[in-house]
Amino acid sequence: MTKINAVGVIGAGIMGNGIAQSCAMVGIPVLMLDINEAAVQKGIAKIVNSLDRLVKNHTLSVAEKDAAIALITGTTDINALKSVDLVIEAATENQALKIKLLQDVDGVIGENVILATNTSSISITKLAAATKRADKVIGMHFFNPVPLMELVELIRGLQTSDATHAKVEEFAQRLNKSPITVRNNPGFVVNRILCPMINEAIFVLSEGLATAEAIDIGMKLGCKHPIGPLALADMIGLDTLLAVMEVLYDGFNDSKYRPAPLLKEMVAAGYMGRKSGRGFFTYP
Repeated sequence: MTKINAVGVIGAGIMGNGIAQSCAMVGIPVLMLDINEAAVQKGIAKIVNSLDRLVKNHTLSVAEKDAAIALITGTTDINALKSVDLVIEAATENQALKIKLLQDVDGVIGENVILATNTSSISITKLAAATKRADKVIGMHFFNPVPLMELVELIRGLQTSDATHAKVEEFAQRLNKSPITVRNNPGFVVNRILCPMINEAIFVLSEGLATAEAIDIGMKLGCKHPIGPLALADMIGLDTLLAVMEVLYDGFNDSKYRPAPLLKEMVAAGYMGRKSGRGFFTYP
């Protein structure tokens, strides 16, 4: 089985730049693509800042930081992806957008290149069916912050071949991740369990049972969670959380997955969490 020697990442946002950094830190050249140069440069700056923190914490040497940065190339040209062995799509959690991106990339890359999507809830089978290489499409769901989180969910669509799965599993292990394989289903495994819990915390807040601070303290001290559900929602992004809950609600047609009205209202107001500076808490 040939190894993956070069990777393309679509999206320079929080997940995309985290995936790019993880590749570069283990010596894998990576192209990071976004819609404009400003977004690309912002993503690269985030990676540099992240690596600088690792150097400051003495978990990375200056030489290792410089070597990682040298392996990352930013681009706005989709044709640059012709040189990679694996493309990881890490765009916004929007089905129509992801299908468009996958189809665009599908028409550019070589026939043996694998297409992975970092979707946190959307059907891999449906995304794969929109391409001409359905057997080479797989879900590769990373968790935020990508360089620090060990887990990767590998989601097999109905069409995903054994060879594709094996190759991506080996690649995930090279990133020092611990991959788990799950079957295609709304929300997959982790988010099917996690997001309804966060959604319930939002219901509790909206019903006035406790403050946001008290809810998070309760879950941290009472359940030994490292972060409270509302702070975690802010970290994930409230728009992403809402998208996952809508996929679960539509996919299972079960009222237990209905998005909390307060969540929908906050997203409508533009309160997306950390990335917007305001969610259930405020961020300078």
